[in-house]
Amino acid sequence: MNDLFLLSREVTVAAKRLERLVHRTPVVTSSYFDHISKSHCYFKCENLQKVGAFKFRGACNALFAASDKEIENGVIAHSSGNHAQALALAAQLRGIRAHIVMPENSPKVKYAAVRDYGASVTQCAANLAARESTQAEIIAETGATVIHPYDNNRIICGQGTAAFELLADHPELDCIIAPVGGGGLLAGTALAAFSHSKKVKVFGAEPINADDAARSLSAGKIIPSDNPNTIADGLLTSLGQRNFAIIQELVEGILTVSEQAIIDTMKVFWERTKLIIEPSAATAVAVLLNYPDHFKNKKVGIIISGGNVDLEKLPWQQN
Repeated sequence: MNDLFLLSREVTVAAKRLERLVHRTPVVTSSYFDHISKSHCYFKCENLQKVGAFKFRGACNALFAASDKEIENGVIAHSSGNHAQALALAAQLRGIRAHIVMPENSPKVKYAAVRDYGASVTQCAANLAARESTQAEIIAETGATVIHPYDNNRIICGQGTAAFELLADHPELDCIIAPVGGGGLLAGTALAAFSHSKKVKVFGAEPINADDAARSLSAGKIIPSDNPNTIADGLLTSLGQRNFAIIQELVEGILTVSEQAIIDTMKVFWERTKLIIEPSAATAVAVLLNYPDHFKNKKVGIIISGGNVDLEKLPWQQN
């Protein structure tokens, strides 16, 4: 627990470091969502963050906390999208080279953005073995430093600054919901809540078609993601070791929702708030709506994790 206390304090340090680098994103409310959830909702809009997702926080913290020596040969990661964009822009701001390995099925909007931020992009087959072998080849050529998208304490603490800001603006929250894939955002959110007050309960949100985090928490050990099939492309990865250790200690539970619930929630959120959110973010809102007994009459913060959507492939328009 002492280690968690020390790590939670690093979220505060990260928040100070990132003040001039990231957007302090708005928190919006909605009488419609208050009514249908029978709770008081506070949406932390990381879809309005630079690169359109919370991932920019972690990437910036990782690079600006690093010494010149640590990253003198540039940085590298394999990512399907949001981490790729975040690391590319953070590297540009730090003045170093970024190498990004992206699977060939990455959303076009994310692929284009990574190139626009000045990164060197290498495509590979859409499987973990190809991603890792391609990354290894580039490391051998360049000496670039790996920046893991979630299993990295600097990344975790950077992601936690979204909840840190949310709690600074609304310290009276009873609970926070954050989506979970690799666990960087959920672990960081839990650390921020732990630092703020032991009374704030943190819940993870996950597609039932990619429920490895929920199963891992129940089993007490990491159960790898096995061929997940969900429109929430940001929630496909298995939990990281560092992330899981924090989640085990500090997260109240991980709640799952169906694909249809994610699609319906994403659509109604667009319609009612006029804000674009991606399926991964809609997963957290869907948990709010589908577990009323957990959140009724509570003040609930929801991390809207991102808004990067391929407008040519909206889920409610698919055959």
